[in-house]
Amino acid sequence: MSRIGRKPVVIPSGIKFELNNQKIVIAGPKGTLDWIAPASMNVSVEGNQVVVTRPTDSCQHRKLHGLTRSLIQNMVDGVSKGFTKELIIEGIGYRAELKGKNVVFALGYSHPVVFEPPEGISFEVSEPTRVRVMGIDKELVGETAAKIRQIRKADCYKAKGLRYVGEVIRRKAGKVGGKK
Repeated sequence: MSRIGRKPVVIPSGIKFELNNQKIVIAGPKGTLDWIAPASMNVSVEGNQVVVTRPTDSCQHRKLHGLTRSLIQNMVDGVSKGFTKELIIEGIGYRAELKGKNVVFALGYSHPVVFEPPEGISFEVSEPTRVRVMGIDKELVGETAAKIRQIRKADCYKAKGLRYVGEVIRRKAGKVGGKK
C-alpha cells in the first residue's frame, strides 16, 4: 500500500473543506482552490481529516493513490500558509525592480524584460538581486519561477544569470590558451 496515500490529510482550523462527488473545494485565509479528484479514487472526510483510498491494487490505482493525497495536502498548505520560490540574480548590472504587479528585469539584453504575473501570483523584490514568487497554488508558483529563470539561466562559465536559492551551478573551466 502507498505510504503517502495511507496518511490522512489533517484539515487545520480556519480551513473550509467541501467534497461534492469528486470535486474538492478548499477555502482558507489566503484564498480558495478547487480540483476534481480522479473518479477511481475514493475521497472521504472523517472529522477533521481527509482519507484517500483506492479500489484495487492495480498499477494505475497505486499511482493515483499517493498523487491524490499529495495534491490535497498541497491545496490545504497553500490556502493556509502559501508557497514561495526565491530566485537570485547574479551578474554585473543585472537587477530586477517591481513596477506595479510586474517585474522588470535588466539582464544584459538590449532591452528591459517585463514579466507579468499570472492570476494568483504575486512578486516581492526585497533587493535588486532577489525575486520572490508567491502564491497559493504550488504548481503555478513553481511554473512561474521556472519561466522567470528561463529568461536568462545561469551559465556554467561565469554563473551569471538567474538561479534558485540553494541551486548549485557546476562551473566549467574556460578555454586554456596555448601556442602550437
